[in-house]
Amino acid sequence: MANTTAHRFIHFGTGGWGAEWCREFLPRLVRSGRLQPAAAVDINPDHLRNAVEDYGIDPDHCYTDPAEAFARAEADLVILSTPPEPREELVRMAAERGLDILSEKPLAATMDDCVRIYGTVQRAGVKMAVTMSHRFDQDEQSLQHLVKSGRLGKLGAVVGRFTDSRGRAGGYRRVGRVKEVLLIHGSVHHFDILRALSQSNAARVYARTWNPPGVELSGNSSTFVIVEMENGVRCQYEGAFANAATLNGWEHEYFRAECEEGTAILNNRQLTVLRGGHKRKWEVERLPLLQRPTWMNEWLAEQFLDWREGGPAMETSIEDSMQCHALLYAAVESAETGQPVEVQTFLQRHLEAIPE
Repeated sequence: MANTTAHRFIHFGTGGWGAEWCREFLPRLVRSGRLQPAAAVDINPDHLRNAVEDYGIDPDHCYTDPAEAFARAEADLVILSTPPEPREELVRMAAERGLDILSEKPLAATMDDCVRIYGTVQRAGVKMAVTMSHRFDQDEQSLQHLVKSGRLGKLGAVVGRFTDSRGRAGGYRRVGRVKEVLLIHGSVHHFDILRALSQSNAARVYARTWNPPGVELSGNSSTFVIVEMENGVRCQYEGAFANAATLNGWEHEYFRAECEEGTAILNNRQLTVLRGGHKRKWEVERLPLLQRPTWMNEWLAEQFLDWREGGPAMETSIEDSMQCHALLYAAVESAETGQPVEVQTFLQRHLEAIPE
């Protein structure tokens, strides 16, 4: 799509994962002229060096106070790569000024926060999307494309696995105050992929969470989850931040799609279709992954700019994201109560509580 003017942006959160935005996701879009940095904001002034050094913002346009940045910067949109807790207030401030919003996941730290953000965005009439990046990685897109093509017939079930080793757990001590640390900070991506593969929203979810022996975290780092989708597809998911060994870590997840005419397996970034077995000879077909110039967050940022320029709404718009976060926080409720949760009832109950 032809670009006429640069999109001026305020970037909130330039340390931690925000440093990856500075280093990996934004520089090419700035160099190409599609994005123009208007301000960078972080409560830690040392983190602002990432924006200065990596995508070249003027140090005079760096702030530690969000209100000052909003007051001084002329912008079209905001990018939120902060932790979840401050996002509700930042969304409110951006929406009041008519600025579109691209936010990291999870959208917020609780379902109540999510629906308040949703209400704010709807009332303001601004565009907002969430960077559910793992769904838009090369391997997951390749599996999703295969399942959607119908080449293997109707989908019946999906099995997913993300199992990382204890080295990952140390990085989550800082969010140990979150009881369901794996679900909220990791499994949200995998729930999004289950929805994309199933091409359906969730009907009900049952989740169990715990910490394995020898892991000292206040937040649960392991889970088994069963999800029934509204279209009848069944999903089973295993997740772990702190196993003794990594089987399928970040960006190397395992997903198996059980279809009428074949089993599609994505495992450590390799895509295979299996048929036969038992009294029939195995048929093994290895498929190449899809190719395109960009993936994940950078591709999502491009999609967001296309949307602002009159292109199609993003698949991860705030409206779609409410379904993903409803599944996430319904799973959290299930883990806490030990009971299955009806996801659409859970979502509707929270939507009805949105303040006018």
